[in-house]
This record gives sequence, C-alpha cells and structure tokens, in this order.
Amino acid sequence: QVQLVESGGGLVQPGGSLRLSCAASGFTVDRYAIGWFRQAPGKEREGVSCISGSGSRTESVDSVKGRFTISRDLLKNTVYLQMNSLKPEDTAVYYCAKRRYYLCSGYGPIDYDHWGQGTQVTVSS
Repeated sequence: QVQLVESGGGLVQPGGSLRLSCAASGFTVDRYAIGWFRQAPGKEREGVSCISGSGSRTESVDSVKGRFTISRDLLKNTVYLQMNSLKPEDTAVYYCAKRRYYLCSGYGPIDYDHWGQGTQVTVSS
C-alpha cells in the first residue's frame, strides 16, 4: 500500500527555516519522482519542487529558487524540502506526492497518483 506522510511543518518567523519530511512506504523513492506542492488559503494548489527517481535532477519554481532545496535519503526512503529565508507568502499547507514517472516534468496533478495528508507551514512574526 503506497503511503506518503509529511512532517516538519510549524510556525516560523520571517527569515527563518524549516525542513519538511515526506516519508514514503509501499514503494521506493528511487523508482519515481517525488514532488512538493503547497496550497495557501483561497488559492489553488501549486507545485514547488520535484526530485527525479535518480535523485540527480531537481527542479523548483522561480518563487522558491535559491531558498528551497529538495533532497532525499534512500535508506530512510524519505524526501526532504529544506526551506530557508521563509516569507509570509510561503504560508500554506505543504503536500508531497508520488509522480507516475521517473522524471520530473511539471506539476500537473494528473501526473501524480498518491498524495500525503499535508503539513501546515505558517510564516508570521
């Protein structure tokens, strides 16, 4: 049974950092790309970052480039999102999702077949 469980969210001041974790089970993260998404109140869910099955290729949206880093630990079968220099506009529920394919190529929801329950990130002073 495929399962994704996010953790690591919380309340942080602007300029602070958080590391989100996405623990996967029922499959191994070296077989599929994993994406991180977020949904702010009143807004549509948007893709944030993706890591390929090989782990060697990553991509991020412009709004988080230079601040967020996606990585993974194969021994723990876990994907991380390190978020630095957080801004109030980063406030959202963050989700990880398993892509149907090995490579990252955009964030169309139809290309992701399993989703976690989400973890809340709030950036506020």
